[in-house]
Amino acid sequence: MASALHALGPKKESPFVKVNCAALPDDILASELFGHVKGAFTGAIADRVGRFQEAQGGTIFLDEIGDISNKMQLSLLRVLQEREFERVGESKPIKVDLRVIAATNRDLREKIMSGEFREDLFYRLNVIPIRVPALRERKEDIPLLAQHFIQEFRAKFNKPIVNLSDDALQLMIAYHWPGNIRELRHAIEHAFIMGKSETITVKDLPEDLLAAKTGKAVETSPPDAVLDAETLIRALAQCEWNKARAARSLGISRRTIYRKIAEFGIDETR
Repeated sequence: MASALHALGPKKESPFVKVNCAALPDDILASELFGHVKGAFTGAIADRVGRFQEAQGGTIFLDEIGDISNKMQLSLLRVLQEREFERVGESKPIKVDLRVIAATNRDLREKIMSGEFREDLFYRLNVIPIRVPALRERKEDIPLLAQHFIQEFRAKFNKPIVNLSDDALQLMIAYHWPGNIRELRHAIEHAFIMGKSETITVKDLPEDLLAAKTGKAVETSPPDAVLDAETLIRALAQCEWNKARAARSLGISRRTIYRKIAEFGIDETR
């Protein structure tokens, strides 16, 4: 959504910079957003330009804004109010002219009441609020999104999969998608790893969707008989031996991946 706002706006030829605020601790996030000078802290071996400076004249997208600390909220408030910031380890202000888009899945008004989010920062950010409905509230988007991800993974995995069977599509439309679009993307990735024909069928979809169809409780990992060595090796190869990605695509834990590699005696060096 943020990418679309940038692409359709008057600053579309200017930089579009994205930052996941929840992924970094305070000290690293400050350096990431504002940059730092050489020697500002241990490991700062050279000057670094921050994301706000990189986005000069364009758009910066601050994702998961509801998860940042009070200290970082105060730093952001200064940027929004005064349109300037200082790099870590430097007292010289740097002027900035850009548009800020922020996103959160938190209830910020509730966090204000509990003292976890600054009210003044909230009103600085909440100029034009846009509510993005959950995927379960816009089921008509599922066929288009699924086809988009099929095209993405067809190029990535070099597999001739081109569409979904009617039964698979109906199951996806009926599912409640607690993980929203990320979960839909992972479901299509799972289907590409498991599928062997040009059409994704119901049996190629993750266990969560199948459990929802049958009304059974979802297992945290498939039974050992389901995950054989061939399936595991194929999933690992498709994910370039990234065990975390392979685990997500198979709907199992990373610990199970390691256990199965040892159990099947899979030689990663080969």
